[in-house]
Amino acid sequence: MKKQISKRRLAIIILILLIAAVVVIISISAYGKYKMSLIPQMTSEEILQYTLKDSETGIITVGIIKDGSASYSVYGKDGKQLDNALHTYEIGSLTKTVTASLVNKAVLEGKIDIDGSVDKYIELPEKDHYPTIRELLTHTSGYKSYYLEGTMIKYHFSKNNDFYGVGDSDIIKRLEKENIAQKEYTYNYSNFGYAVLGLVLEKVYATEYTTLVNDYLHNELVMKNTKMSEGDGDLGNYWEWQSGDTYLAAGGLTSNIEDMLIYAQLQLDEDEMQKNAHTALKLFDANSEFYKSLGIRIDGTAYGWIIDTESGLIWHNGGTSDYNAYLGFSTDEDVAVVVLSNLPPNYRIPATVLGRKIIEELTEKQLVE
Repeated sequence: MKKQISKRRLAIIILILLIAAVVVIISISAYGKYKMSLIPQMTSEEILQYTLKDSETGIITVGIIKDGSASYSVYGKDGKQLDNALHTYEIGSLTKTVTASLVNKAVLEGKIDIDGSVDKYIELPEKDHYPTIRELLTHTSGYKSYYLEGTMIKYHFSKNNDFYGVGDSDIIKRLEKENIAQKEYTYNYSNFGYAVLGLVLEKVYATEYTTLVNDYLHNELVMKNTKMSEGDGDLGNYWEWQSGDTYLAAGGLTSNIEDMLIYAQLQLDEDEMQKNAHTALKLFDANSEFYKSLGIRIDGTAYGWIIDTESGLIWHNGGTSDYNAYLGFSTDEDVAVVVLSNLPPNYRIPATVLGRKIIEELTEKQLVE
């Protein structure tokens, strides 16, 4: 009888703990949604304070270019401003804008036909249809965001990066396997598509991608501290990569605020090459109601960049497991904002929202209705 009572009590205790856990999760979720609903009324300072509240390790660096003048500030616990220092951040999918910039360079040099299909540059079996370079650039190829490969399963529990170990041969096998119908596809953000673009660049320049992009960054863009990640830096928790991983082209760069401001200024200067890179390659409506409520729009894509046709902003963001970043600019307003954070993309308020808010404040007007 005592054993039966003990089991009953144990079952009740477990049930109470489960209910308590559910209540806590629901409460946290409700509080998070409540705070997100307040964002349109929050200032950038309040966003920083909330995002970094009680955070002992969070460091957010904000860079601004306004009317030709560049500056940056560093924020730590509770949004308090720290002494300026250069920190190394993963910039995630902002890497795609560099990959696309290299594609743009190859197009202008006559090495790539933007409307040529992938099999023109990569040796593949004959099929009725392969996507074009334009479709890969604009995320309208029909390819998924990524495909589950054997290496992903192999390293899932031992590496912090799901794309670790996926090499050129894996991408080529996947291209051979996937049959994409010849039709108009809607916008579907594809890391795989940019991995394919990295492979195309390797073929047309006969150079391994990491070598190609590092040389481009250091010698042509003069971004000396931006490179394909080697896992080194002062903030820790960087993604592990294997040499030759093809998904590096989709999200493998690390950088600091000085280099990202150089990159932002290049966009504002808009020489012939950058002007071409900012020209819309595809227009569509990929807007969510939540993003629109924050003044963030996805109306089309250029060479890697996302276009907001209503405000005239051009932007991109990026995220890895422990970092998120944003770069947005308006050539009409002569303003650019960079936000680099060593917090996960889903942690409180992301860099994209903060960056958009700062642009709104800098232009002293709401850029969208």
